[in-house]
Amino acid sequence: MNSNLPVAVIGAGPVGLAAAAHLLARGLDPVVLEAGAGPGHSVLAWGHVRLFSPWRYVVDAEAERLLARRGWQRPPDDEYPTGRDLVEGYLRPLAGVPELRDRIRYRSRVLSVARAGLDRQKSAGRERAPFVLRITSEEGIEHDLRARAVIDASGTWTTPNPAGADGRPALGEASLGDRVTYGIPDVRGRERERFAGRRALVVGSGHSAFNALLDLLQLADEVPGTAVVWAVRRPSLGSVFGGGENDQLPERGRLGQRLRAQVESGRLRIELGFRLERFERLADGGVVAVAGESRLAPVDQVVVATGFRPDLAPLRELRTQLDPATEAPTALAPLIDPNVHSCGTVRPHGFAELKHPEPDFYVVGMKSYGRAPTFLLLTGYEQVRSVAAALAGDLEAAREVRLVLPETGVCGGSGRDEGAAVSGGCCGAGDDAQAPARITLRRRVEPTPGGCGTTASGCGS
Repeated sequence: MNSNLPVAVIGAGPVGLAAAAHLLARGLDPVVLEAGAGPGHSVLAWGHVRLFSPWRYVVDAEAERLLARRGWQRPPDDEYPTGRDLVEGYLRPLAGVPELRDRIRYRSRVLSVARAGLDRQKSAGRERAPFVLRITSEEGIEHDLRARAVIDASGTWTTPNPAGADGRPALGEASLGDRVTYGIPDVRGRERERFAGRRALVVGSGHSAFNALLDLLQLADEVPGTAVVWAVRRPSLGSVFGGGENDQLPERGRLGQRLRAQVESGRLRIELGFRLERFERLADGGVVAVAGESRLAPVDQVVVATGFRPDLAPLRELRTQLDPATEAPTALAPLIDPNVHSCGTVRPHGFAELKHPEPDFYVVGMKSYGRAPTFLLLTGYEQVRSVAAALAGDLEAAREVRLVLPETGVCGGSGRDEGAAVSGGCCGAGDDAQAPARITLRRRVEPTPGGCGTTASGCGS
């Protein structure tokens, strides 16, 4: 049906480009739509951050086959790339192979996706109608693209969670302008002047916050007058620092240990149980964070590291079926719900768990996890392998599991109420950690709602 049309892939990050590689391997025609100026545009926003996992665990197998034909060799397996290394050493070469190069459209932001001539209420002829994607260029010129199927791998990096404890922006947050930064600012690099010699507040307790805090403390060693305060919603730090020396991902464990040492030394001021309600702007430009009767000392900059959420607005005219809590597909949600699962109990999954009532439409990668922070990059690669097989009509291969993560019991602190961390195997969509994996082939076991898998993995926190 509509076989003469391409499969539209939204996003040219690691999972989006892997999707294109798997579609090509299946004889399908992908077109990749990327809002940024080049591949891995969102990854470059945290390009200064080192991944938790070495090169061997951040490259998709089908993408590597495409690259190998052009003489590309994976960097040393045991080296840990930064986000920038991932883009320059892997994503740019992949996007440049002849098979993909002319299929990627940069500076092409997808505004909406629908069925041609049908809003979401109309059923007659729906499955036969092609998808139509409304796209805008950097100059604001809009046009439509028709597609036989859509794979949304746009991630969540551009839609960070706000600072407010109730999931909404704190009062006054929207008016802070250049006083607030989301994610992991490059405080010792391109954003140094913004933080050097100034007071900063970091909100969040995941590994994104860890990275920001440690960078700010290093900056404080270099520039007198630099100070940092850490606001945490939870009433105690508990296991927030992770597995330490026993962590399945050594680099993640070391990150937690480094921050723990700073806390225990008394260098870092912490405000526990601080459920932010509003910001107040002082006459001198300073910012005061308020939670109930508690008011923090004024700061010059605020770093909000409270995780990410999917942008669902472009999908409004499609028939999606999302879990009300996680905003993940309903079949996937029980497998990833951070209220039930740790990173160690999320098992590999594919098209069956990613399906929506809208045929031939899939959300993959970090965005498929909605607000859950337990995404793995290798799991995203398995997702797109399965989805490509399903779109090609090979349901036997689509139902197989070709990724089995290692049986390991140690997982870092979840940080689930305040976001995840950009670290191991992260895509530009969001925070995740990539665990070692062994590749096998076995029949897929259909998910049991609420049930845990038997394999474990490293996770975003």
